[in-house]
Amino acid sequence: MDHHVLRALLDRDRFAITTHVRPDGDAIGSQLALGHFLRNLGKDVALINRDPVPDNYAWMPGAALIEEFSGSIEHLGWFADAQAIVVVDCNVSDRLGKEVAGPVLDSRACKILIDHHTDPDAWFDLVYRREDAAATGELVFELICSHDPDCVTREMAMALYVALMTDTGSFRFDSVTPAIHRMASDLLRLGAISPAKVYGAVYETRQRHWARLLGRALGTLSLAQGGRLGYMYVSRSMFAAHGADSGDTEGFVEYPLAIDGVEVALLFTESARGTKISFRSKGTRFVHQWAKEFGGGGHRNAAGAYVRRNLDETIQAVLAVADRFVGPAEPARRHGLDRQDQAYLTSLLEVTR
Repeated sequence: MDHHVLRALLDRDRFAITTHVRPDGDAIGSQLALGHFLRNLGKDVALINRDPVPDNYAWMPGAALIEEFSGSIEHLGWFADAQAIVVVDCNVSDRLGKEVAGPVLDSRACKILIDHHTDPDAWFDLVYRREDAAATGELVFELICSHDPDCVTREMAMALYVALMTDTGSFRFDSVTPAIHRMASDLLRLGAISPAKVYGAVYETRQRHWARLLGRALGTLSLAQGGRLGYMYVSRSMFAAHGADSGDTEGFVEYPLAIDGVEVALLFTESARGTKISFRSKGTRFVHQWAKEFGGGGHRNAAGAYVRRNLDETIQAVLAVADRFVGPAEPARRHGLDRQDQAYLTSLLEVTR
């Protein structure tokens, strides 16, 4: 527990809290919980992100308080005049989005990082970070409880439970320890939370176009590196055909990992300006250095990168260095699933148009 960070939070009165682009459950949950905590202490707090709150998190208590950065005088003023800017679940300026990163870096405010990713930027004044933390929400919970365990409200507990649940893959990743289950138990009690309802609100409100897109993506699934690597892609034309967007691909990268023998999974998502690469892995087959090779980063078993190349070029470039991170390929498996396998995977989630 870093008491310097807690003291900085308690001693200041005006805060801006932000997180990474395309925020996930840990980012939103950590941001909301910290915002509730500081507001309950009588602080002035603004929650400002480059991107809006995703639909599947909009139900969370206080989510309406999170503002999408507009470049307005008001938003610029919050970053300029804040006594502290807290960045949660994001340790590099690039992931804040250039629109937000500029005002953050230009501000004279004390810049505080609360995060669990590797290799943070050097511009933070104070850092509370543990790479072995299951979620940034875990660290926010520790900070709040170190001040006063009795001050955790239902709203904070809900936000932190969502952070913990989503960043542990619903409590199935290697980062989950007995301590994490005890923390989840405390949050369930403090928030009077129904796990089934929370899981349903986050993961079971998808639209039909999501299923169609997933079916198309599964049809691209291929294996390489002797079956240890599984990868899929989603092209711009696939998004357009089904009326979907990049937010609908959340969780797609996990599907190749369900195949026996696959240790590393990749998802390539094409956009107008480039291609996003999502990396996932099992056990000690770490992928954060592979993501770093392409200007990204993240956790040892979950990382990402964004490159300004088209889809085909990106896939070729990433696979070209796969030997270094996954091990050498075996020719018999290099070309991936056969047509019968791909047709079967696609049919699993095919929805009648």
